[in-house]
Amino acid sequence: MAAQPAALDVITMGRCSIDLYGQQIGSRLEDIGSFAKSVGGSPSNIAIGTARLGLRSGLITRVGDEQMGRFVLEQMKREGVATQGIVTDPARLTSLVLLAVESDKAFPLIFYRENCADSALCEEDVDEDFIRAAGALLVTGTHFAREVNDKAQRKAMAIAKKHGRRIVIDIDYRPNLWGLAGHGAGEERYIRSGKVTAHLQSILADCDLIVGTEEEVHIAGGSENTLDALRTIRSISKGVIVLKRGPMGCVVYPGDIPAKLEDGIVGKGFPIEVYNVLGAGDAFMSGFLRGWLKHEPYEICATWANACGAFAVSRLLCSPEYVTWEELQVFLKTGSPHKALRKDEALNHIHHVTTRRTAWPKLLAFAIDHRKQLEEMADAAGASRDRIAPFKRLAMQALGRVANGRPGFGTLLDDTYGREAMFDAARLGLWVGRPVERPGSRPLAFEHSQDVGSRLIEWPVDHCIKCLAFYHPDDPPALKQEQLATYRQLHEAARKVGRELLIEIIAGKNGPLDRNTIARAMQEIYDMGVKPDWWKLEPQAEPSAWDEIGKTIERNDPHCRGIVLLGLDAPEAELAKGFTAVAHKRHVKGFAVGRTIFSDAARAWLAGSIDDETAIAMMAEKFGNLVRIWDDARRA
Repeated sequence: MAAQPAALDVITMGRCSIDLYGQQIGSRLEDIGSFAKSVGGSPSNIAIGTARLGLRSGLITRVGDEQMGRFVLEQMKREGVATQGIVTDPARLTSLVLLAVESDKAFPLIFYRENCADSALCEEDVDEDFIRAAGALLVTGTHFAREVNDKAQRKAMAIAKKHGRRIVIDIDYRPNLWGLAGHGAGEERYIRSGKVTAHLQSILADCDLIVGTEEEVHIAGGSENTLDALRTIRSISKGVIVLKRGPMGCVVYPGDIPAKLEDGIVGKGFPIEVYNVLGAGDAFMSGFLRGWLKHEPYEICATWANACGAFAVSRLLCSPEYVTWEELQVFLKTGSPHKALRKDEALNHIHHVTTRRTAWPKLLAFAIDHRKQLEEMADAAGASRDRIAPFKRLAMQALGRVANGRPGFGTLLDDTYGREAMFDAARLGLWVGRPVERPGSRPLAFEHSQDVGSRLIEWPVDHCIKCLAFYHPDDPPALKQEQLATYRQLHEAARKVGRELLIEIIAGKNGPLDRNTIARAMQEIYDMGVKPDWWKLEPQAEPSAWDEIGKTIERNDPHCRGIVLLGLDAPEAELAKGFTAVAHKRHVKGFAVGRTIFSDAARAWLAGSIDDETAIAMMAEKFGNLVRIWDDARRA
């Protein structure tokens, strides 16, 4: 049957789990104190890995009808993976894997897969139309270990073959998942088994691409002599064989097996420090498929695969830290001075900006992270400062009325009085920025604790760090260096825990503003190696200042999300002029305004002269006016 054009490049099939990685490196799994969560399981990793490299991928698996299953679905959608083939199982839990990096050679892991969702993947879960929609199907050796999964994968292969689709197998040998080792032997990679060999050999004839490590080739070929095993596989299958050799890279055998392993097609290798080998094979497969499915020469396929594997072994997690296409291209072009790629700031920045969770082409924020100003208002009204927190919740109700479920809305909220309001913001689906600076501090100091990194760990992963500094490029050198060093400390903490960073600069209170003032200040911050995701900047008297600001961003970080305008308690009419002035500036994405919206309502409500509903209505009206002014300026 002639193959029809495919909507997807590849569909992967089989295991899907939640990986919990121990965050203490060099520790036994018994001694791990905290874990990082990510999507795992070989085909799930490959679905994400290929999507990050620009392929259109899909996944066939099962997840539980619970929070972890929903996390898998949400993450796959964020990564651009087609989810039609993911079945939600109401009777079983999503699989779980615990992992640790005990040393550079010991990586203990425990699989929790008994009666879990992915282990129940069956023939009824395989949809012919979905299989037909892809140019290739990838199956995994371990998922043939259970009869129900075996039947499902064989059905999928039969459909793929019927429609002229290519079939790929990742041998993916895990002896304990074949029942050959105990629960504590998840790290074991090879145990001889004639039964497993015969099982795998019954599959190979239909495979167009066969990929495995030397141990996996041994089990598939039935011999611990690698050349003999390769020749046995070749006698069964005409498919391309790819032998993964760890630090030595890989060798591709599209035809007859040569007299020496090295006489196959060898891709360029990348000598790097091994940090964690778990998941490296899935990254390798992703890179190889990116080339193979785009009909690149085998040397290119192998080089891309080796590079992707190099990134994976140099980082802790699996799929969250797989390389993106842009990151890979930069690495292949310029290399890295670091054998530990996780220490390469330039590559890490590209990784960060190309894997951010949510796009925000517009951001209209109600800023109510004010602490000092609201304390002064409460004191002036003779009200308890305990009233500030409930008022911030009223502000969220006002914001919700204006946003009305539309995208592009956010808020700035603080830890001091905004905790309950943050829960409201989460329910509204808002972008949330949280301040870390001590109000009014100059030089910049952090609020609550100078160990800002330990605070950030407690924050939701999608909350953005906001930090305000009263910074002028003509400040005394000692003051500037102290503030810049603090910004650098914050930037390192943000990247370490995976949070976005918004830097707010107010220069006008400490010196004159000309067309270059803010651009100079930004450049000095960039020169410290600080690349914020967002800038929050004051309006500029000279329109040409925005041109200099835009040039500074483009020169230093074209991936910057953009700029939001701050209000500085300006009247609505003045803000309207500022919005109009930047309406055509592509780097300016919106505003984050506070006192202009809430001051009148706060004073009256704290004094007891208006009720909750009136305060909400006042703030909603003012915020709504600013939103309309902004949108009108943009449309004009």
